[in-house]
Parts: sequence; C-alpha cells; structure tokens
Amino acid sequence: MRTPAVWDNPVLDLARTFWCTCHSSLELRRQYMTTILAIDTATDACSVALYSDGQYSDLYEVIPRQHSRRLMPMLEELIGSGDLRSRGVDAIAYGCGPGSFTGLRIAASAVQGLAYANKLPAIPVSTLSCQVQTAQRLGVIGRNGVVLSMLDARVNEVYWSSVSLEDGRIVSEQQATVCAPSEVCDDGETATLSGVGSGFNYLSELPEAIRGRLQSVFVDVLPSARDLIPQALEKFNNGEVQRANEVVPVYVRDEVSWKKLADQGKSQ
Repeated sequence: MRTPAVWDNPVLDLARTFWCTCHSSLELRRQYMTTILAIDTATDACSVALYSDGQYSDLYEVIPRQHSRRLMPMLEELIGSGDLRSRGVDAIAYGCGPGSFTGLRIAASAVQGLAYANKLPAIPVSTLSCQVQTAQRLGVIGRNGVVLSMLDARVNEVYWSSVSLEDGRIVSEQQATVCAPSEVCDDGETATLSGVGSGFNYLSELPEAIRGRLQSVFVDVLPSARDLIPQALEKFNNGEVQRANEVVPVYVRDEVSWKKLADQGKSQ
C-alpha cells in the first residue's frame, strides 16, 4: 500500500494554499501602504508623481530646457512644502538615466537634497524602462513581449535597451548602451519587437535585422515620473535603495563626471 506523500495530505494542501494567499495579500497590502515620491527630468518632459494608498497623483509638462525653473514649483504643487516624512513619504524614486545630461543632473541634485534633508532612501529607475512603462500605460504597446526602448542621444547616436514584459511587468532589461543607430543590435531571440522613444527618429539608419522585426514603432513617447513607481515599489520591497550620497546619474558615456553631494563645491 502506497504511503501518501506529505503534500498528498488535503489538510496540508489547504494550509499551503492559505499561506500562499495570505502572502500575496500581504505583498499587495505592503505596496498599498508604501508612499513613493517620483521625479523624472531626463528628457524634454518634466514630471513628478506621488503614489499613496494605491492611488497616483502626478504633474507632467513637456518643457525643454525649463526643468530647473519648474521642478520645485511642481513638487510644491503636488505635495506642498515642509517635511516629506510627515506626509508619509517612504522613499524618493528618480529617473537615473540615460538621458539629457543637464536633466539628469537636475533630478539627481533634487533627489539628493530631498533625501538628505528628510532622511529618506532614494530609488534609481532606468529612464529607458520607465519609457516602456509609459508606453504600456498609454496603450501603445501590449502587456507582453520585447520592447526596444530608444532615446535620441544627439550627435547622431542613440541610447537604447531591450526590455522584456510579462503581464505588464518588466522582467528583464538589457544594460543601457549608447552607439550610432547603425550599430544597434539586440540578442535577436524574439521574432518581433515593439519600438518606443525618440531614438526611432533614426529608424531608417537602424540595421535591417532590427527594422525587419519591428511590428510597431511609437516615436512620440516620453517617460513620465508616475511610471517609475511600479519598478520603484519592487525595489523598495526588496531593499534595493540608495542613501542620499549614493544618488548618481547614469550617463552611459564614460567621459561625463558627476560630483556627489559631499563633493559639490570642491575644486577639481
């Protein structure tokens, strides 16, 4: 006579199901209880967002070269002035790059100052993956598949990354790269791609191997701060956060330097 395996026991099966359900519920509740402030100034768009109790509020403006003038007023309009902790903010997410050098510096400086003054952790999120989340929220791409996210890097180059989606969640992202449009080359493992971002202004210069797999291209998509939040919540729950003095832009181009908060104002 066969001895039943441990998991053949219906009582234990029920207990396991109950534990899994409770665990999922606790994860969902933890996300709802987390409050995230998000900032993105990596492109021509300047945006701020607040996620609290499962609800989003945000401000978004396309204002080339005006980010330094508008960012703080937008933050004050969104969340008011004063201590962020007293408003329940748990962490500050930011678009860490790649993107406009000036825009990245503006966001990093603001996040460093806010994180330091309010003793809050910071959460870096890729601009390219945020752009994919924005495109998905706007309904221009689906919830599954591989997306080639590209930004115009000027001087006839593009920033790009291949991002994989499963049921609306980013499950993998290739490290951001900068190169000439003709040198873009993903792993080629998928038959089709969706393309998003200003880098596709160079569509005709992309390799035929890429162009032949593109089933859709959406050039007029810019990342929004509210779309930093899904990845920021995952990182926060996994403890993947930074202290204020660890905030740093991701330029991709190695020759660009950045001074951290403690070093700013010092001579070279």
